[in-house]
Amino acid sequence: MNQHLQSAARIIQAGGVVAYPTETVYGLGCDPFNEQAVRRLLKIKRRPAEKGLILVAADLRQLEGLVRLSEAERAELAARWPGPVTYLLPALPSVPAWITGHHDQVAVRVSGHGIARALASAVGTPIVSTSANRAGEPPARNAFNVARRLGGELDFVVNGDTGGGKPSTIIDLDSGRVVRD
Repeated sequence: MNQHLQSAARIIQAGGVVAYPTETVYGLGCDPFNEQAVRRLLKIKRRPAEKGLILVAADLRQLEGLVRLSEAERAELAARWPGPVTYLLPALPSVPAWITGHHDQVAVRVSGHGIARALASAVGTPIVSTSANRAGEPPARNAFNVARRLGGELDFVVNGDTGGGKPSTIIDLDSGRVVRD
């Protein structure tokens, strides 16, 4: 892993907020278990905590202890991930309320983007993944736009290309309902 990603991982572990490329757009990330870091990210984004946040993981193993999955559900997710599909899954009590918002589910994804996965792997836990923009504005698609719009409020911007396109599709795994396409 390169020094750039190691720096970003150390910043997240220390409670910082970073921007990083994903398979769709640039994301804002932090340690989901650090309430101060999450509250700071929400303030930067101007997003209400009630909405909840997405967690991006390096692999399915990183979600153990956070979500309840049957073997059939685990197999279904393994067939769809890594990729730009986020699933709403039943959250275990270990998932903080500042991540789930007013929901009993948590939104999770194993990213198909090498940098996003490597960053979650280096941090050692899933990381928050919400589009790098203020609420109601279009998401940033490159490091320059992130720095221009939010740079003064972030601790680090990871350089890299996004896959382009719209933010990830969100599916409720229990019902199969597409929440965001």
